[in-house]
Amino acid sequence: MALTLPPTVTPRAFARISEINAASGEDKALRVAVEGGGCSGFQYEITLDAPTGDDVRLEGDGAMVVVDPVSLPFLENAVIDFSEELIGARFVIENPNATASCGCGTSFSM
Repeated sequence: MALTLPPTVTPRAFARISEINAASGEDKALRVAVEGGGCSGFQYEITLDAPTGDDVRLEGDGAMVVVDPVSLPFLENAVIDFSEELIGARFVIENPNATASCGCGTSFSM
C-alpha cells in the first residue's frame, strides 16, 4: 500500500489560522475536506473545527490544519495557502491532482 503524502500548509496560512483563533478566543483547526459536487465534480469544504481521532494533523505557528482520511488522497501534494486580494481574502488550495477547476477556485475535477 502506497503512502499518501499530506498537503503542505504555507506559513501565511498557519499565521492566518492563529489570527482567527486569537480574535475568536477559540482554538480550532482549519478543516480541509473534499466532497462530491460543485460545478467541476468535487469541491473543497473549508471550515473551523475540532480535530477527530483519525484526522491527519498538520501543525505550525501554533495552529493546526486537519484532513480526514477520505479527503487525503485528493489533496496529496497540494498546497494550502491564504490569499489576500482586492476581491477578498480566503484560504486557497493549489492542487496538482486537479485536471480542471472552476473560476471560484472551490470546485475541481480529477
